[in-house]
Amino acid sequence: MKDLLDKISSYNLFNYLLPGVLFVAISKFFTSYNFIQDNEIVGVFLYYFIGMVISRFGSLIIEPVLKKTSFLKFADYKDFVSATKKDEKIDLFSEINNTYRTITAMLVLLLIMKGYNYFKFICSISDNTSFLLSIISILAIFLFSYRKQTNYITKRIQAANHNPNNV
Repeated sequence: MKDLLDKISSYNLFNYLLPGVLFVAISKFFTSYNFIQDNEIVGVFLYYFIGMVISRFGSLIIEPVLKKTSFLKFADYKDFVSATKKDEKIDLFSEINNTYRTITAMLVLLLIMKGYNYFKFICSISDNTSFLLSIISILAIFLFSYRKQTNYITKRIQAANHNPNNV
């Protein structure tokens, strides 16, 4: 277990595992859901996956909403790629930035889960229906994340190909 944890990057630790663990711990006390695992190995993978879902929710929902409301303003992606070659601290700041977004997403999802918990009780929604809604939601999150990541890769390739320093 220690060897596995040693191989996890700081990005994976602070953007996936930590939010997943916090989400699981807080949701146990804040809602009727308990995701805590007795098996540590299963727990680490589940918490990491939950953190990944939270991170993707932040990327797909929280970030665009904050951009649309002008709460956030991003630099052009080509400028970002170029600047990271000149200032290596930008990658660190970007990682920290993503951690803040993920923690924000975690808190929003906890509030949504609390609301759903109440709504589920009022409307007598079955556990099977809740599970199906969860699977569909997670599928949508990862489909759109896949598309977004593919677009980032494409933009990065275009920025690299149009950079005069690469010639």
